[in-house]
Amino acid sequence: MTRLWAVLGPTASGKTCTAIELAERIDAEIISVDSMQVYRGMDIGTAKATTEEQARVRHHMIDVVEPEETFDVVQFREMGRAVIDTGRPMVIVGGSGLHFRSLVDPMSFAPSDPAVREELGGLPLEEVVAELLSIDSESGTHVDLSNPRRVVRALEIAHLGGGTPTERAISPEAIQLREYIPQIPFRAVGLDPGDRIADRIGIRTQRMSADGLLAEVARLAPRLGPTARTAVGYRQLLEVVTGEISEDAGFDAVESVTRHLVRRQRTFFRRDPRIQWLPWDDDPRRMVGAALAHLQNGDR
Repeated sequence: MTRLWAVLGPTASGKTCTAIELAERIDAEIISVDSMQVYRGMDIGTAKATTEEQARVRHHMIDVVEPEETFDVVQFREMGRAVIDTGRPMVIVGGSGLHFRSLVDPMSFAPSDPAVREELGGLPLEEVVAELLSIDSESGTHVDLSNPRRVVRALEIAHLGGGTPTERAISPEAIQLREYIPQIPFRAVGLDPGDRIADRIGIRTQRMSADGLLAEVARLAPRLGPTARTAVGYRQLLEVVTGEISEDAGFDAVESVTRHLVRRQRTFFRRDPRIQWLPWDDDPRRMVGAALAHLQNGDR
């Protein structure tokens, strides 16, 4: 029987409520796949499950590091996989496709060295391209040779023993990743309100304002590290805190950036053929019923 389920979709699609209802029904715990919910104190702006909701179902990958710290997808994968390895039933929920795939798919993370990258970045693009082609004549098939950042990164990886672009592209892990063959079996449903999402984003932003998001950002501002300060909502409202823009302009920016985020999330998730998209309903209980009908059908 499947022990790993997922509720995925764009921001403001009702994933949290649905996942909690689902987890209660199947006696499972929840793994959040959100790049910013890992930070303690960033509660309102990341739309974390409330204290009451977390009391109903045990949550993982929430509040694991301080906002001053960096916490990349490699660290996320290691910690999240340890949770999955307990063997307990889990419902993955969130809108970060990269973090979701890091848990279930054979994603390999190439080595990096800022010093090597800086050295290569100081060279003329033509010279870096020539060196890359000298070690991998087919690299242009896999790397945009007109993009300095991508060329430098490809050569950096090769210098550090991570393989040439062609070697990496034809590896079994890369093929499995491209073909959406999971490393860990799971079943997933997707939620998307369609045209109604614009209204839901507006309501969500207003609720965050009423709940005190600006005060939360002001309180955390001195502690936000380079990653945390890029979070949607925090980055925009930091300009309000510093007096650069008005509060109204700040929340307008939050709403606008959220709409752009939703478009990217939709594009990412719609590519994944393993996600069964459900007819959307604003009642989490009805959504759970539809999710169970699909998810349990696959276990028969």
